[in-house]
Amino acid sequence: MKKLIYITLFLFVFVGCKQKTETKATEPEIVENQISISQKIAHAHGFENWKNVSEVAFTFNEKRRWVWKTKTNEVSLLRETDTILYNRKQVDSLFAKTDSAFVNDKFWLLIPFQLVWDTGASISEPAKEAAPISKSVLNKITLTYSNNCGGYTPGDAYDIYYNDDFMIKEWRFRRNNQQEPSLTNTFENYQDFNGIKIAMEHKNAKGDWNLKFTDVKVTLD
Repeated sequence: MKKLIYITLFLFVFVGCKQKTETKATEPEIVENQISISQKIAHAHGFENWKNVSEVAFTFNEKRRWVWKTKTNEVSLLRETDTILYNRKQVDSLFAKTDSAFVNDKFWLLIPFQLVWDTGASISEPAKEAAPISKSVLNKITLTYSNNCGGYTPGDAYDIYYNDDFMIKEWRFRRNNQQEPSLTNTFENYQDFNGIKIAMEHKNAKGDWNLKFTDVKVTLD
């Protein structure tokens, strides 16, 4: 029987200045002609169904298995020999590294929704630009986290490329908002989980790197 323990976890990849304790987001009432680009992207990926989600489970790049009870904000990290359980409403120093790993992994999984949830970030006006990998002309916005907005690693920026259906196709991560990208990759192999559309794979330009999500499960009320 697995033992429940409380330990910290080293962070594998980047985390931006995301909301550390966001609870289940309340979908705003939107007048059609006032809907923002971030809301359009979120809704294209199924945000209108998020209000019915009670649990999300996923494995990040074959490394970490998470179960997130979205209504109570309880998070479980499932490992071969034990389980780490904590609540995101009460993250202390004991769980900070575990939570930063979860925030990172969830950000990859649900970036279209983070555009709405992360109200402390700024989003640029959209522009047309050739995407860095496909070279296709897509729409681009830049998501920027200020240095004083809190979170685990503030100051990062993301150039997000999306098509005319508001589906994200590529992004560039720029650590500390530097000009040169730290990472550029695709969003592909979209799958629908009870109305929530998730890109299951993220590849670089050379095709020799692929971050994957597996065993994804979205449970409704």
